[in-house]
Amino acid sequence: MSSEKKRNAARASIDFIEPGTTLGVGTGSTVNFLIDMLPEVKDRIDTVVSSSKASTDKLVEQGFEVSTLNEAGDLDLYIDGADESNKRLQLVKGGGGALTREKVLAGAARRFVCIVDDSKLVGMLGSFPLPIEVLPMAQAFVVRKLLKLRTQPVWREGFVTDNGNHILDVHDLTISNPVEMENRLNQIPGIVTVGLFAQRPADVLLIAGDDGVREMRV
Repeated sequence: MSSEKKRNAARASIDFIEPGTTLGVGTGSTVNFLIDMLPEVKDRIDTVVSSSKASTDKLVEQGFEVSTLNEAGDLDLYIDGADESNKRLQLVKGGGGALTREKVLAGAARRFVCIVDDSKLVGMLGSFPLPIEVLPMAQAFVVRKLLKLRTQPVWREGFVTDNGNHILDVHDLTISNPVEMENRLNQIPGIVTVGLFAQRPADVLLIAGDDGVREMRV
């Protein structure tokens, strides 16, 4: 995704921030462009909540006081990127490793706006390895369970989530039914969160292309 497309997608999402918004902010390079723009609409933002330490640090640099979700309550709007999206706006997320907190904020939001470039829109999810956050003590057990599904789980070495857990990136996973797959993986003890956002997909997908930004809704 080019910097120009990331910037255009982020710019388009600004229009969804209405006066008095309790805003959730995601994580990643596209969201970083959004955070750089947020001071322009600071007067519209009542409260801001972040999905990662990295985004929190960047928001603080831009002059925002970042609240916790416990303090803020439900969110009016959550804006984040994605690694893949299908036409139903079901997503694969977690390339940056913040999937658990991202999923919590998406679940707490009245509206979830996802910002991507046109290469992220796919016919079937699964080409991008599916990130799964696991408890460190359960990692080998979860790997054995995933191998039985004929997948290739790869430990993201040297990476620890903000929650103190590990990430397995699962290759060779065909996701023909995202909701069923999300439910199935969530039943494996030791998995904290899977990077499938199918039960709670995006409400709006802003897709940056060579000819500007188009909008998709379910």
